[in-house]
Amino acid sequence: MVNRRPLIAGNWKMFKTCQEAVDAAIQISVLVADVVSDVDVMVAPTFTALALVSDKLEDSPVLVGGQNLYWEKEGAYTGQISADMLVSAGCKCVIIGHSERRQYFNETDETVNKKIKAAISAGLVPVFCVGETESEREAAKTFSVLDKQVQKGLEAFSPDDLKSLVVAYEPVWAIGTGKTATSEQAREVHSYLRVLLDRSFGADLAASIRILYGGSVKPDNVSELMSMEDIDGALVGGASLDPETFSKIVHFK
Repeated sequence: MVNRRPLIAGNWKMFKTCQEAVDAAIQISVLVADVVSDVDVMVAPTFTALALVSDKLEDSPVLVGGQNLYWEKEGAYTGQISADMLVSAGCKCVIIGHSERRQYFNETDETVNKKIKAAISAGLVPVFCVGETESEREAAKTFSVLDKQVQKGLEAFSPDDLKSLVVAYEPVWAIGTGKTATSEQAREVHSYLRVLLDRSFGADLAASIRILYGGSVKPDNVSELMSMEDIDGALVGGASLDPETFSKIVHFK
């Protein structure tokens, strides 16, 4: 089995003022200091707090990520943020295609593709989110939905382009609902995603890409999830807002 370094990422969504974000980031950096040699840790604050948090984490192994970006480098796009702007604010990663972006802000597979291209061009690690809704799962469409999201989202890329790619499987029905896919459900989907990547980009890339699970990850379920083959980390939402709770998830071993 390929040894993929785990990644635990915290998506803070639209929470925390600048000072609250800085305080939480400092606490997290202290609380996870003993495990960052074995686990990659990332936090994604709101845009307004990125530079401040990055400054405080400059000497810390904790990575900073953006929650979204726009695919153009610059221009008359009021309210948008470019990949270069994220880099200048200290970001190393960016979340792309989160289900909330798809659901509330008209994100499509085509715009996801453009954003991944922009992120890679700027040297950012794209955290590419995929996942099905509850109605799609109940209609046995999970795999067909993932097929489309992966094929369209990664269309026209080469294996070399995607060396830094991280995939995050987020069953939409488990985000913020308290519901969690069983470890076996998650493992089945992660295994399927790796087969999809193998089919499109070859065995070497498929074996190296980290696939995270996202969807009501908590301290009491993270260890079981992380014990599953093909689950290489977690994209954590609500439970990442409290430094103590997030630290417990990072200490999943």
